[in-house]
Amino acid sequence: MKELLIISAFGLMVVLHSGCYYDVEEELYPTIDCLTDNISYENDILPILIDDCFSCHNVAANFGNITLEGYDELIKYVNDGSFLGAVRHDGGFSPMPKGKPKILECEIEKISAWIDDGALDN
Repeated sequence: MKELLIISAFGLMVVLHSGCYYDVEEELYPTIDCLTDNISYENDILPILIDDCFSCHNVAANFGNITLEGYDELIKYVNDGSFLGAVRHDGGFSPMPKGKPKILECEIEKISAWIDDGALDN
């Protein structure tokens, strides 16, 4: 009985000690540079749309009667401010993607930079 108590106490110490591990936040979550220079529709914006938007807002699905597939469709929502407002989850806009967290902040910065640069079809 005494041995069982000693083994249990030792096991408890091992478990408790292994839980005292301190990580350095900068090592766990390094800063990743978000490059927003020379953003293009084809190389930067279209992949974001494919990954995060087209499952609901393509020509076939057309959820909410909103199609973002194709530059000519997307630019309507860019020009009225609803595209950026939705992906930023700004008040007054339906947050997108619906029922999911915001897209990555870097992707939002790329969209914003692309719009600020004239939202070209490039």
